[in-house]
Amino acid sequence: MTKMTENKDSLQENAQNPSKNKLGGTHTTVIGGRSGKKLIKLVSQHPEIKKVIPSVISVKGVAGGKLAGKVLRADARGNLRLLLSEGRSFQEIRLVTTVGTAEEGDRIMNELNEILKNAL
Repeated sequence: MTKMTENKDSLQENAQNPSKNKLGGTHTTVIGGRSGKKLIKLVSQHPEIKKVIPSVISVKGVAGGKLAGKVLRADARGNLRLLLSEGRSFQEIRLVTTVGTAEEGDRIMNELNEILKNAL
């Protein structure tokens, strides 16, 4: 009975915070601190984004500076890449979508870039 209660609580928590459930992968750190996490949350709220997978943070020189984000071209299945940069640090974040073609992925890319442009 306890296990069922835990599962029910977990499902309710997932329904209340859907963007957190979309974050996956082995690297969950996002550059930019709170601002970077805010951008990830904003992007993950798009109804056609299924999963957000951060990759390794790369640094070339001194860290620090303004946070910027841009969604890059879609692959053959419509999945996207979000490039976050802050000063000389950058991080690629994979965006798994629910669409199945590059054309639909390009549409989502344009929508997300417009959202990011307004947020920054």
